[in-house]
Amino acid sequence: MLTVLGFTMIATFLVLIMLKKLSPIAALVLIPALFCVLVGKGAHLGDYVVDGVGKLAPTAAMLMFAIIYFGVMIDVGLFDPVVRGILRFCKADPVRVVVGTAVLAAIVSLDGDGSTTFMITVSAMYPLYKRLGMSPVVMTGVAATANGVMNTLPWGGPTARAATALKLDASDIFVPMIPALAVGLVAVFVLAYALGRRERARLGLLTLDEALEPESETVLVAAGGSEPPRPVAADGGARASEVTGFQGLDSERATLRPRLYWFNAALTVVLLTAMIMEWLPIPVLFLLGAALALTVNFPHMPDQKARIAAHSDNVVNVAGMVFAAAVFTGVLNGTGMVKHMADWLVGAVPDAMGPHMALVTGVLSLPLTYFMSNDGFYFGVLPVLAEAGAAHGVSSVEIARASLVGQALHMSSPLVPAVYVLVGMAKVEFGDHTRFTVKWAALTSLVVLGAGILFGII
Repeated sequence: MLTVLGFTMIATFLVLIMLKKLSPIAALVLIPALFCVLVGKGAHLGDYVVDGVGKLAPTAAMLMFAIIYFGVMIDVGLFDPVVRGILRFCKADPVRVVVGTAVLAAIVSLDGDGSTTFMITVSAMYPLYKRLGMSPVVMTGVAATANGVMNTLPWGGPTARAATALKLDASDIFVPMIPALAVGLVAVFVLAYALGRRERARLGLLTLDEALEPESETVLVAAGGSEPPRPVAADGGARASEVTGFQGLDSERATLRPRLYWFNAALTVVLLTAMIMEWLPIPVLFLLGAALALTVNFPHMPDQKARIAAHSDNVVNVAGMVFAAAVFTGVLNGTGMVKHMADWLVGAVPDAMGPHMALVTGVLSLPLTYFMSNDGFYFGVLPVLAEAGAAHGVSSVEIARASLVGQALHMSSPLVPAVYVLVGMAKVEFGDHTRFTVKWAALTSLVVLGAGILFGII
């Protein structure tokens, strides 16, 4: 019963947000509350929610102060050279823009934190997408999928969890997987190229001068869809009309702090280094970084309040999503639905597939890491899969490697707080992002799985 209700709850949530019948926050709160009552655990709803909030509160704090920190860095001009460099590479060609998005997301993902990756990637690329009239859902889809592949780095989380759960060395899991993950990353770049070609066919080409030409009016381009008719240049390229200019490249904006550029760059490098080296908990690092960035760049209190207010929409939106997701995860875990769903899936594997448990694990990692947290999958389900594999002579390390392939899809899960940073900053509806990205991310995960089997890694 709990198994059926668990799958029904998740399906209901996804359908309602993809059809835009409910906002993500409302769906994350109301649907699990309803199903909690249906399973007869309504009296415990408060306990489940408080437990979920307690577990996600550090993440919410981290995201709040990270948004303020990177927002201030954007205001003061830290990323302006990055935007200019990407502009020169992209040359206002949609193909180069989308490929550039994938490359930038993959590089920034080396820090191991999805939220940071999305904030930097969107900060650099969103003005260009907006200026060219490109669909921002292409940006969010490519960035999330690239980050998902790179999320398998030992310091990214999943590999460490798999190693801990199965008592293995992380390097024994990750290093042999590098060729398969490299193929997955190439698949992301190929996907970016194909999506860029589609955007080029829709929009045409601009010259760099046209792309940078300031305009006065604003046009809203639907996430993943159509736009108002655009004037066409004599050479067949689309004109950059009716779209606002790059705020990030406005050399006259009052918030620029050119004299503090190297201080801000050094502060950011130190912050990211401290995060990778785990000198302090990430929420504490971003809290300290935001306070220091505000104090040095905007020493006057009214200016500090203005900067915080300027980024308050993103802060409230993302923090609200995280705490709403706490209701969803709290009910899933508290009622036992997650455990019953996982047990059912594992039990549904035919005995004949026993010798192929690595392949089974790879396939199951797609839906399970999408519908569950990484903690739930790696600490709750993976040991069961490893035991089943061991009974048929499949080593735990193969099972662990196979468990990583679903990460490309996992990064677009509604249970991943970082995805709300991505869609929030890109001004994309979560349902649009889900509908667009899931198929491409799942395909990328299957490419990684196929490459692992082909190379004899899995």
